[in-house]
Amino acid sequence: MSEPSQSRRTPLYDFHIRHGARIVEFAGWEMPVQYSGIIAEHKATRQAAGLFDVSHMGEARVSGPGALASLEKIMTNKMADLPIGAARYSLMCYDNGTVVDDVIVYRMTEQEFFICLNAGNAQKDVAWLKAHCENCTVTDETTQWAQLAVQGPLAIEILQQISDIDLSAIKRFHFAQGTCAGVPVLFSRTGYTGEDGLELYIPAAAAEKIAEQIIAAGAPKGLLPVGLGARDSLRLEAGYPLYGHEISDAITPLTAGLGWVVKLDKGDFIGRSALQQEKQQGSKQRLVFFKLTDRRIARQGMEIVHENNTVGQVCSGTLSPVTNQPIGSALVNSDAFDKPLGVLVRGQAIPLVLSKPPLHK
Repeated sequence: MSEPSQSRRTPLYDFHIRHGARIVEFAGWEMPVQYSGIIAEHKATRQAAGLFDVSHMGEARVSGPGALASLEKIMTNKMADLPIGAARYSLMCYDNGTVVDDVIVYRMTEQEFFICLNAGNAQKDVAWLKAHCENCTVTDETTQWAQLAVQGPLAIEILQQISDIDLSAIKRFHFAQGTCAGVPVLFSRTGYTGEDGLELYIPAAAAEKIAEQIIAAGAPKGLLPVGLGARDSLRLEAGYPLYGHEISDAITPLTAGLGWVVKLDKGDFIGRSALQQEKQQGSKQRLVFFKLTDRRIARQGMEIVHENNTVGQVCSGTLSPVTNQPIGSALVNSDAFDKPLGVLVRGQAIPLVLSKPPLHK
């Protein structure tokens, strides 16, 4: 007999196969990279709506008298003024200021927080939380939940057909409890595409039922199921970081342009001293986003050059289905930022056109 696969499957694996997905390994999971095609799925999300399985993401719950104080110590963003019913994007950093992970923290009650973790980092993140939380309990709930994202200009309208609460009343980065297709879910007005929409936390056993009902409600309005391929091109157009690319255990949030989620004045937290020093001295590199007028795509790891000198490297690169031109991000030496730059593709330096996200507008 052959060895069993070490990759995990989300509760929606059979749904993916039924809807014609091409499956790939991603962060230890068997995930759909595309269904009808990356360009079609990308454009459907920008123009109507897309349905994403993000059940590979991790979930942890931190609860108890010491929960708030512990998260203030662990998170770069401020937690003390996070209202019940609201969510906040934050980073967890190492002592040297580089990134453990980027997360979304949901405040459920005064002493209970729910945290969404990146798929490839979930196990590491839970261990990190447990190591640094005091007088509270950290529970890994990853296997209990499935997570669906419905994103796009028609996302709310489509979901409203099968939901029992007023979804339009949920503010950006807030959440509410309700039912979808008769199943209790947590609706979060968050997403990773640059479009409006919701992310749904669903009991794992009910995920397939809800996904099929979303397809039934949304297909007449142009909704498509969307795989990881378009998820990546959507987030890069929007300028959102991906762990292992724009942020990592070698890249600090200040270098990555995420200083807005680093609250140095909130009190001490892990990595604060290093980040404070970096802010005072200036970052040696900075993250830039770019477009290329050439048809060739810049890929992760390719060199950024100025006058034949290497001054950085590409973090992410793809084709924008909206503009039909290559886009990307790169880490560039700070002293070369204002100089003419190129990306080295097969020995030729293709000029970078530095741009601010969103890169499709």
